[in-house]
Amino acid sequence: MKLIVVSDSHGSAGEIRDIYDTYKGRVDGFVHCGDSELRASDPAMEGYLAVRGNCDMDPSYPEVQTEEFDGAKILVTHGHLYNVKMTLMNLNYLAKENNADMVFFGHSHQLGAEQIENVLFVNPGSILLPRGRKERTYSLIETEGKSISVKFYDHNHKEIIDLSRTFFV
Repeated sequence: MKLIVVSDSHGSAGEIRDIYDTYKGRVDGFVHCGDSELRASDPAMEGYLAVRGNCDMDPSYPEVQTEEFDGAKILVTHGHLYNVKMTLMNLNYLAKENNADMVFFGHSHQLGAEQIENVLFVNPGSILLPRGRKERTYSLIETEGKSISVKFYDHNHKEIIDLSRTFFV
């Protein structure tokens, strides 16, 4: 399975479309973790599994979505309702309640990936307004057997090699 995960694009339809066009046909899915600030019907959001962030005004986005990709249950939320700037504990409870294998979220604009009790948590950072690093980022999640690789890319689609990590389930 290969998934592109992006978050916190804050109205940047061009960035979202560019990522989609770059990877279309090469990945199994596209995820947007909220704060697109675009309507769900906006052509730039076409093809994305998306959730509502604290800056999204379109009520048609759900707060949480779950989807199965290649046998892995993915949970997507923005994170503002789960205090992700302070702790992942609330998201971990949500993951357990939903039997999720992976949780994708945004809100903090700070990229990161970690595994808690065999659940992978990934924040792709922000494709427009990063915090903690200068690069505007998104992530590529790839599973193969019992390994999950998480790679982060800048807005020019260049991998940030020192951030790549592999997890095992």
